[in-house]
Amino acid sequence: MKSNNTFKFRLAIFLLILGVFPDTIKSQTITINSGWQFVLGERTSNDWQTINIPHTWNKDDAFDEVKGYHRGVGWYKKQLYFSKSKENLIHYLYFKGVNQEADVYVNGNHVGNHKGGYTAFNVNISKWIHYNAYNLIEVKVDNSHNPNIPPLDADFTFYGGIYRDVQLISKPKQHISLSDFASEGYYIDYYTISEEKVGIEVKVLIDNFENKSPNNNLKVAILDAENKVVFNKSLKFKSSANASEAINIKFSELYHPKLWSPNSPYLYKLQLQLSDEEHHILDEKRQDIGFRWAHVDADKGFFLNGEPIKLIGVNRHQDYKGYGNAVPLELQKKDIQLIKEMGANVLRNAHYPQSRELYDMCDKLGIIVWSEIPVVNKVTDTKAFFDVSLNMQKEHVKQYYNHTSVVMFGYMNEIFLRLAFDNKSTEVEKENQKKAAVNLAKQLEGLTRKLAPNHITVMAGHLNELYNETGIADLPMLFGWNLYFGWYDKDIPDLGVFLDDQHKRYPNRSLLLSEYGPGADVRIFTNTPKKFDFSTEYQAKLHQSYYEKITERPYMTGMTAWNFADFGSEFRGDAIPHVNQKGLIQFNREPKDIYYWYKSVLNNKESFIHIATTYLDGLTLFDNDTYPVQIYSNQNTGEIFLNGEKLQGVSFKNGVVTVDMPFINGANTIKVVAGPISKEKTTDVIKTKTLDFKAFSRFGMNIGAHFYFADKECQITFVPDRPYEKGKYGYVNGSIFNVSSDKHQGVPYSIKNTVAEPLFQTMLEGCTDYKLDIPNGEYKVSLFFVEPQIKPTENIYNLNAVVETNKSDKEQRIFDIYLNDTCIENQFNMAEQYPEKYGIEKSAIVRIENDKGLTISLKPIVGKPVISGVLIEKIN
Repeated sequence: MKSNNTFKFRLAIFLLILGVFPDTIKSQTITINSGWQFVLGERTSNDWQTINIPHTWNKDDAFDEVKGYHRGVGWYKKQLYFSKSKENLIHYLYFKGVNQEADVYVNGNHVGNHKGGYTAFNVNISKWIHYNAYNLIEVKVDNSHNPNIPPLDADFTFYGGIYRDVQLISKPKQHISLSDFASEGYYIDYYTISEEKVGIEVKVLIDNFENKSPNNNLKVAILDAENKVVFNKSLKFKSSANASEAINIKFSELYHPKLWSPNSPYLYKLQLQLSDEEHHILDEKRQDIGFRWAHVDADKGFFLNGEPIKLIGVNRHQDYKGYGNAVPLELQKKDIQLIKEMGANVLRNAHYPQSRELYDMCDKLGIIVWSEIPVVNKVTDTKAFFDVSLNMQKEHVKQYYNHTSVVMFGYMNEIFLRLAFDNKSTEVEKENQKKAAVNLAKQLEGLTRKLAPNHITVMAGHLNELYNETGIADLPMLFGWNLYFGWYDKDIPDLGVFLDDQHKRYPNRSLLLSEYGPGADVRIFTNTPKKFDFSTEYQAKLHQSYYEKITERPYMTGMTAWNFADFGSEFRGDAIPHVNQKGLIQFNREPKDIYYWYKSVLNNKESFIHIATTYLDGLTLFDNDTYPVQIYSNQNTGEIFLNGEKLQGVSFKNGVVTVDMPFINGANTIKVVAGPISKEKTTDVIKTKTLDFKAFSRFGMNIGAHFYFADKECQITFVPDRPYEKGKYGYVNGSIFNVSSDKHQGVPYSIKNTVAEPLFQTMLEGCTDYKLDIPNGEYKVSLFFVEPQIKPTENIYNLNAVVETNKSDKEQRIFDIYLNDTCIENQFNMAEQYPEKYGIEKSAIVRIENDKGLTISLKPIVGKPVISGVLIEKIN
């Protein structure tokens, strides 16, 4: 009874206060994501549908088998009710991300336009609002290619739509500004900073929308992590009528501050409070702040708070399987948590600013951030393009400036990439393109240095001498090289040769390895990894080598792997079409084995073991006694057990040891003991020396490939190809088909009608006989084909695609297909019978008698036959 009376008393007091001071706290922010109407195309359409934001119209069509995805207009609309009681407030619509151009309308009036898909913007809609009524909000969004809006061209999908939150922000007529490029309206800086002391100054912008000059109070407080007040200042001032003004507050020095770093991300709190002369609160802001300083040295690398630190981390794209870039915030936050758990101390948000909530997490977790705008691959030499780019950087710097984690501000990536592959422009035109890029870079560099003191400016280039010849690489404080030795270029060891040469030639330039890494599909594994085969083993080989090369070179500031996660790139024909598979984790955020290797070398906070057999189930050891397995650990030594018996003691070097496992047929349990922990993993293995079909009923061959392919839809692992030996299986003749001699993917294009691209992309050409010494019985035989002379989407990123432009120039390919003496297909002509890039399966039942086994004969009529795979299923 007593507690109920207390509640009634408090409620009465609260209501009394509201009656006396009805406008005590007027500021309000409401997220308005639910219940929008959307139509793809013009708003005159009748096909409106109800959707929630975040939303993109490209989450499906950017991954289908039809070339291209919708780049055009979409309309959004919503009704908002405004009561008369809010007539004296200033109302803003705040958009956190709309790709790429937005026009906002209120009650039919055009109230704002924004160009650029990755920075926030707001629109003051106050004068167009009808009160005590519903108001129609409409947003026209356009993600069409626009030569005056970057990015113009890039290896990622430009999803259209309102893909981040929308908020309605209502403020009193005096409030902390929202009009300074959609920033928070205040900026935190240091006039001195060291281990001994830090001097803090805060610049606050106040907007006054009244025709009078009221008296206001501004309180600024700084609290430590335990909420103890460190500084507290109060300032009285008179706001100018219908004007904005800046108020600068300089605190005395704080001695012996707790510094922010990846190992100790200590954060203080800044609190701002604006009130009127009667002390009614008009507006409030809160911000975590940390004290840190950073610089780069061309010989010694990166320094934070005066201490050298090697930056090791990842790049990140924001899209996610099934969502495009309209990803729920909680899923995105898990990315940042995974990056921290991996042990990374740096994150490059490539190639655009990302959700600010993720920067908040980097502040709290201790991840240094390189943030950049999407001026990627090429520049349009127009005033409009320059203006949009410079405006983007203003928004970018001002909106993200107060984040402690943001140490580096960038503005360009691989700006000469298109130029390097331009076979159409004249030499004069190419020179003008170079000059335009350098001119814009100089302007962006100057702007960034002016707006972002106490930050490091940065850009990234690809493997091309143009960055040196033009001098553009010397503009930023730190230059990042995107290098793919062992993938697109030369071989893995050439990385060290290149870096040493650059450091020798440009000794005053600070360098970072800003991108690197091969594509990898978790369904592909092999004990003979090769360049461009998309195997998890080759991914491990390259990453492990690169890590050693960077960590042993003091002048390198660090490295950021490309990419944290697989991401959408619509035109790609990798092992999974429309997806760039260079991620350390998959598009659905399931880690690949390489993620755990990084954890073994970067995360020393807890003992760790990982057995790299993610997709080894179904491994068939044909005529092999052992199979190599990598084991990752942050311990120095360990012991390996297989099926309860100790194999050997091991020492971990570079976080890894490779052990040849003498697997038995059936279930195999690997156990690793290292330091205070142990780890077990069981995998099923088929071990055989002949195709006797005793230990298995189905057997698949990945023809033309040196790697296993785990086909999860067919529930079978296709084994690598081999030349025929009596009593076994293999090709009698033919040669492996590759579009490039040193890349081992076969045809790097999307194959229609299948999700088993790694099976179809590799093949033998000119194979007329393929033999399998299988026992007598009845079998279902499935053969897999694709026409390799297919015209791919132009892809300057694969760099190994042979682009065929004239279909009539193609060699004809016609052949008969026999299973032993039975013809199952006459005049087989894929180019004639099937669409280009179509995965074809031919199946038949065959009876094997008289111990003669199975011969698959491809009898050429015109051209050379091809075959990609075989699946044998024993019926009886």
